Amino acid sequence: MAFWEDKTLAQMTTEEWESLCDGCGKCCLNKLIDDETEELYYTNAACQLLDHKAGHCQNYKHRFKFVPSCTKVTVENIESLTWLPDSCAYRRLFMGRDLPSWHPLRTGSKEAMILAGMSVAGKVTCETRVRDIEDHIVLWPMKDAQ
Repeated sequence: MAFWEDKTLAQMTTEEWESLCDGCGKCCLNKLIDDETEELYYTNAACQLLDHKAGHCQNYKHRFKFVPSCTKVTVENIESLTWLPDSCAYRRLFMGRDLPSWHPLRTGSKEAMILAGMSVAGKVTCETRVRDIEDHIVLWPMKDAQ
């Protein structure tokens, strides 16, 4: 049952809402905003809680305890989270788009997402190992495959 096609984001249960997250890890990347142009740049420097090989949070349930600046995506704040990548299911649905063909809710696993290059798995370094964040700007998190 494709609940995301029948319900608005506000109508979803907590379980349905959480299942929208494909686990790509892109929201866990440090981002920079140019002070002059306000342009957003992604880096490959990831949150210290991100499992760099698997591409998911190692302590999702208690992440705010360890990373107070972590952002919880909600129906109330989705419109203001313009830094979420276009591939993000929450952003896609909010913008009136459908879930992509590689999304785990469509395929039953994360394998298609990884094969489509949508996961951060194996592409990042821990933020605690980074000296000059500007040296870690990357373009691949902006990719939005169907």
